[in-house]
Amino acid sequence: MTILRSMLFAACAVAFAAAAAAQPARWLWYKQPAATWNEALPVGNGRLGAMVFGGMRKERLQLNEDSLWAGSPVDRDRHGAHEHLAKARELLFAGEYAAAEALVQQEFMSERWVRSHQTLGDLLLEFPGHSEATEYRRQLDLDDGIARTLYRLGEVTFRREVFCSAMEQALVVSVFCDSSEPFEFEVGLTRSEAATTARFDQRTLRLSGRANAGKEHEGTRFVAFARVLEGEVAADDATTLRVRATGQATIVLTAATSFGSGIGLQEQLEPEAALGNAEIELGALEGRTAGDIRREHVADHRGLFDRVAIDLGGDALRGLPTDIRMAQVARGANDPDLSATHFQFGRYLMIASSRRLCMPANLQGLWNEHIDAPWNADYHININLQMNYWPAEVCNLSECHEPFFDLVQALVPSGQRTARELYDCGGWVAHHVTDQWAFTSPIGSTQWGMWPMGGAWCTAHFMEHWRFTGDELFLRERAWPILHGAAEFFLDYLVPDPKTGKLVSGPSMSPENSFRTVDGVVAHVTMGPAMDQEIVHELFTNVLEAAAALGIDDEFTARVGGALAKLQGPQIGSDGRLLEWNEEFAEPEPGHRHMSHLYALFPGAQIDLARTPELAAAARKSLEYRLAHGGGHTGWSRAWIISFFARLRDAKLAFRNHHDLLAKSTLPNLFDNHPPFQIDGNFGATAGVAEMLLQSHGDRLEFLPALPIGWRTGKVAGLCARGGFVVDLEWKDMRLVTARVVSRLGKPLSAGWLGTELCRDRAMAAGEVATLKPGG
Repeated sequence: MTILRSMLFAACAVAFAAAAAAQPARWLWYKQPAATWNEALPVGNGRLGAMVFGGMRKERLQLNEDSLWAGSPVDRDRHGAHEHLAKARELLFAGEYAAAEALVQQEFMSERWVRSHQTLGDLLLEFPGHSEATEYRRQLDLDDGIARTLYRLGEVTFRREVFCSAMEQALVVSVFCDSSEPFEFEVGLTRSEAATTARFDQRTLRLSGRANAGKEHEGTRFVAFARVLEGEVAADDATTLRVRATGQATIVLTAATSFGSGIGLQEQLEPEAALGNAEIELGALEGRTAGDIRREHVADHRGLFDRVAIDLGGDALRGLPTDIRMAQVARGANDPDLSATHFQFGRYLMIASSRRLCMPANLQGLWNEHIDAPWNADYHININLQMNYWPAEVCNLSECHEPFFDLVQALVPSGQRTARELYDCGGWVAHHVTDQWAFTSPIGSTQWGMWPMGGAWCTAHFMEHWRFTGDELFLRERAWPILHGAAEFFLDYLVPDPKTGKLVSGPSMSPENSFRTVDGVVAHVTMGPAMDQEIVHELFTNVLEAAAALGIDDEFTARVGGALAKLQGPQIGSDGRLLEWNEEFAEPEPGHRHMSHLYALFPGAQIDLARTPELAAAARKSLEYRLAHGGGHTGWSRAWIISFFARLRDAKLAFRNHHDLLAKSTLPNLFDNHPPFQIDGNFGATAGVAEMLLQSHGDRLEFLPALPIGWRTGKVAGLCARGGFVVDLEWKDMRLVTARVVSRLGKPLSAGWLGTELCRDRAMAAGEVATLKPGG
């Protein structure tokens, strides 16, 4: 075993080194400072983050800490709601949709309030006399995770570097000057409300407060320290530091909240101890130099980032600033190199916003300048949080998946109470949204809230992690209990449809969409909507797959198998489209942003072009109909469409939608635009590109399944496939040149390219490398 592990480590190390060597330098750069937040550049270590504006005279770093939320844990369940469940179902089966929805709204839905994730504040640097600088350049280097600002002031060059160290849990800001003369600047630490800034010691400012202090739904307490690590500090007023330095000055910032910053959802500290982490981390930086911290940061960052390299060719526009390239794409230009950078930017954002023992990436990842953010920058689990983590496994960032698993495990205790109170069911359930206190109740309107599928969808990620990594301990100790509890709920929750005898879910809805009944009523709640059925099918299938891997064969698995056989499956309507609801309804919004009934196509795999061609054709027709009526108008929705067409092996339309995402739904700093900014589209687009280049849903790896002519020559290294494979691909003029596959788990390898079988059940040892080429 030791020898095998050594072989595997060596093979992967060589693969990662090769990936890094094949990687063109990736950066975003601009010739002017950010005028708005949507032009600023993000840095982060999973827990702490900053948006760097790059101002010359006044630099603003907008700060975030991932657990700074308004609100607190509270019981939101409508106690005794299950007493009305049978009546609601009776009305729905009878077609009395309006009456059923009114009953569900009154008896099941809790008050709609999720308090927001909030900004930590701003770190401000002011450089007197720097307004007339020249030769300005602002950039974010994806390769090392450092934001840089460079400019000249007369004959003197100034350079700033900003990064967030995961090793030191600190934000580091260094200012360099190539003159032998000293330079000066002021440092401030502010927040728009509910905070106080004071001098902590001669070199340090302290910002402290509480989210929503003095308002309804007070939240976490917080503290941040900004200290001059390198440079001299002159005495000034109580809220600023005047720094004087020659050659270099460095500011470090640490922060914590009473929730348990950086501790993780499973190991929270008492509030005072949690707040104390910021001062402990600050003290640990004493005696360190910025150079030492930077070297450790770069090594840590590259250990994740360099696992995947991508070159899509077409670097003719590479020398232009990023915003100019974006404008060219908006006018119709194809910029494959920018597409590759956008792909890697998604991986960069995951590294920066989702690390072990941190909160998972929320609707804005980590970066949020608001006190009351759009949609509270919360955790929507009716697609958005899940989309955030679609790239985690395939893009070789499996460790970054951990915070997602932590949150889902935290949902279980609350979800068990919700299951009992609302539905009189065993197991656990979660609905469409949650927050860092992991509530599971349906909230607000039935239009978005009456959807008991959020938790079940999340369980699929546990199985995906196991399929990619083969981690049996994870499967047994983390995935199996989660899957078991979710399946237990649905075994109790599903009921036979009186018309068909098939098992259906409900009352439920198709996320955020509506239908019009034959009598003209617009409604949302029904029985057996397509997405529910597809998610339950996937859940039950996953349970049986996990049980087989763990050697479990008992009464519970027999019940799951029996229910799976009776489950209502996808239905095709009279016009050939996949039905979204349990019957054919008119659609008030035929171009709706959610395409929930296509879940079984992606991220699910129940619908497959080869195995279920009729369902695949119906899914395609639904997709085309949606797009013809204006669908895909939000960034995340457009990102989802890329993967739909990739699964349908339609390279042309996958590429077109990727191009449209860049042209119409991407901000100047490459953040996704819903609008407003929402990070899920970034992650969804990265996953979509990976899906175009490599698929592993079936019984073999498919190389370049949706390669567009716009990327006719290129290479990618380090993508991961189910079964524990790491894949490098090179192609020229639309033809596969070579595929290099490393086996991590020693499973047999089957692989193909555009219908050509390259190998079938090839035996491989862990750490072994297979080189495959068409025709030999």
